[in-house]
Amino acid sequence: MHGGDRIAEVLKAQGIRFVFTLCGGHISPILVGCKQRGIRVVDTRHEATAVFAADAVARLTGTPGVAAVTAGPGVTNTITAVKNAQMAQSPVVLLGGAAPTALKGRGALQDIEQIRLFTSLVKWSKAVRRVADLVPAVETAFRRAREGVPGPVFVECPVDLLYEESLIRGWYAEASGGRTLAGKALDVYLRWHLHRMFTGAGAATAGARIDVEVPEPDADAVQRVVQGLLEAERPVMLVGSQAVLDAPEVHHIAEAVERIGVPVYLSGMARGLLGKAHPLQMRHKRRQALKEADFVILAGVPCDFRLNYGKHFRRRAFYVSANRSRRDLTRNRRPDVGVLGDPGRFVRAVAALCPGASRWTDWRATLRERDDARCAEIEQQARFSTDGKINPLHLCNAIEAVLEEDTILVADGGDFVATASYIISPRGPLAWLDPGAFGTLGVGAGFALGAKLCRPEAEVWILFGDGSVGYSLTEFDTFVRHELPVIAVVGNDAGWTQIAREQVEILQDDVGTVLAHTDYHRVAEGFGGTGLHLDDAAMIPDVLACAREAASKGYPVLVNAILGKTNFRKGSISM
Repeated sequence: MHGGDRIAEVLKAQGIRFVFTLCGGHISPILVGCKQRGIRVVDTRHEATAVFAADAVARLTGTPGVAAVTAGPGVTNTITAVKNAQMAQSPVVLLGGAAPTALKGRGALQDIEQIRLFTSLVKWSKAVRRVADLVPAVETAFRRAREGVPGPVFVECPVDLLYEESLIRGWYAEASGGRTLAGKALDVYLRWHLHRMFTGAGAATAGARIDVEVPEPDADAVQRVVQGLLEAERPVMLVGSQAVLDAPEVHHIAEAVERIGVPVYLSGMARGLLGKAHPLQMRHKRRQALKEADFVILAGVPCDFRLNYGKHFRRRAFYVSANRSRRDLTRNRRPDVGVLGDPGRFVRAVAALCPGASRWTDWRATLRERDDARCAEIEQQARFSTDGKINPLHLCNAIEAVLEEDTILVADGGDFVATASYIISPRGPLAWLDPGAFGTLGVGAGFALGAKLCRPEAEVWILFGDGSVGYSLTEFDTFVRHELPVIAVVGNDAGWTQIAREQVEILQDDVGTVLAHTDYHRVAEGFGGTGLHLDDAAMIPDVLACAREAASKGYPVLVNAILGKTNFRKGSISM
């Protein structure tokens, strides 16, 4: 076997079903080796999309997603996506090609300091220099990606470690130095280098699937939390993405939240944990609830800008933080009880000791009344006229009305997507994909790609802003070629509206924020998908029905919805 085969053997042993890539000569043996072993190779039109797709697979399955990219610009094109995975704590294994080992630092094609480039972006990285080290390096990558606080890892695989030994020896023979003394010295060095590269290559074979222990919460800390919780009158729990990292156990976490009985707000990948309309789940007026709460539990949620660095709840409130990250456990505000461990396991441990489901009835009723009142306000605002164009709230209501129970929602955008998050509800656990704390635009196509491959029976909807769709619109070609019928809705209000809201008011200038009502649907058509133009609110039900019908027949669809402006999210900019 050549080096590409050896890497493919590891991927197969680790249960990898998909490898996402944009082809390049440096990594071709990996791709061919994967295909020969039944691993589906999914090629995209940008390397960032490949990493976003691998990220989505990791989030939905709990198994690390894998992307393979060629050297130099192939690797550098992944940087934003890798950083997004790091901040989202998503286990992604990135395999990067590299120049031949003997030519490192000598000006070879696409030869750069890739390991140094990734130092601040990944949990662990390794530049492999011997064929025998390929298997242990990739296996270590899988372990490191998942253990503790999950995250991306990077393995640099030089091209001369991946092709067949006979071919590589032929390449090196062509570099013979000739009969001069210097040439003979070069030949000696190259023979030594080849010996070092290939010695022991057959000894390292792919091992069994790697299991990583989930960090358990401290039992005494859990007991202290339960004691305090049973004395609380107005508790609130926030559950975030880190609580559902152990994807196969997500339904047990949902059951635990229900048994505890505390009013809960869900964020990130935890959206949909309790289904569409669970009585414990609150969606609106979170800040007011936190200000009134006397007991606050953050399960996998750091005190960052989304909680105003811990200022959203009172200093007198008893504060509990459960997190895999020691740094996030105490970030910006030290908890009364800090539980270092998996927040999903923490929630389950609390539920096992806390007979709380029948408590806090009046408090839950108060929050539910506010929630319902806010929903009624939004419903009223959805009826407002928007200068003859479609009211985005009205469009979101219409989308919410037609979603199937197994739908997966992908969020990629600013103002329109944030508006949608108030209205459109994930139907179940692991049914909402957004970038996370990094706020990255351009995740949409990659996330949808990974989601549709993981759950081919589900409808996958991408909610795009007209700014964000520009990053990955070309991936409609990928959807068509790989027969992945996703449904994309572009909220087209002809601007970078989330930025314009504050910029125009504060600086009285819209420079750089103005777009056009571009015919994005025609681009999708050009790639072989179905494009639908929507500029009449009365036609929304018919257009959405057409989109779903086209997707059911195997066509990816883009609905280009022409939106009017609203003040719904005025003053919403975050710092």
